[in-house]
Amino acid sequence: IFMVLSLLSIVYGALRCNILAIRIKYDDYDVRVKPAAYLCIFLWRSFEIATRVTVLVLFGSVLRIWVFLVVLLNFLGFCLYPWVLFWRSKSPFPENIEKELSRVGTTIVLCLLTFLYAGINMFCWSAAQVELSTPDLISKSLNWYHMTVYYIVRLMENAFLLLMWYIYRTDFYLYVCAPMLVLQLLIGYCMGVFFMLVFYQFCHPCKKLFSSSITEAL
Repeated sequence: IFMVLSLLSIVYGALRCNILAIRIKYDDYDVRVKPAAYLCIFLWRSFEIATRVTVLVLFGSVLRIWVFLVVLLNFLGFCLYPWVLFWRSKSPFPENIEKELSRVGTTIVLCLLTFLYAGINMFCWSAAQVELSTPDLISKSLNWYHMTVYYIVRLMENAFLLLMWYIYRTDFYLYVCAPMLVLQLLIGYCMGVFFMLVFYQFCHPCKKLFSSSITEAL
């Protein structure tokens, strides 16, 4: 019961972050989110987060030390990614976050922001993408390429972790139909991607402002 309540709480938080990110990106427009959009976001985040957590738990139950390496690589990769983009853009160091902050304080704030960004992306696609080279620190453009790469790589990673669990599973899972569980988790993650595509194609409140639709991007 507590696990279900925790999952619902996290999914609701992800839903609110999605709506907030939309309002920030399109703050010049009157954004009206319809019930169908809320439903698509809820199903999208539910399948995405639930399957990701389950995959990590299963993998960690048989390869306890290796799961720390997987988590560490994911965290460091997403944490360093905004800094790599910032370094490649050759933009000046952000100075206008808070006037009271020194350069060291600004660096600490940016590090905490990238830590939060990395923690979110370990489990689901972040609603707001960090871009340190912009004054708002958030990318207001929708990059279909980055989103596609993220979900393809994440699906491949989940499949690999489930394969490792299937190979090294213990007698604890003797009464579990392992092939069916693997198939259900992979289909569950694909269902999350499906509802994400439905949201951006039909239910996004600002889809008319997109330079290209999700089908054209694919």
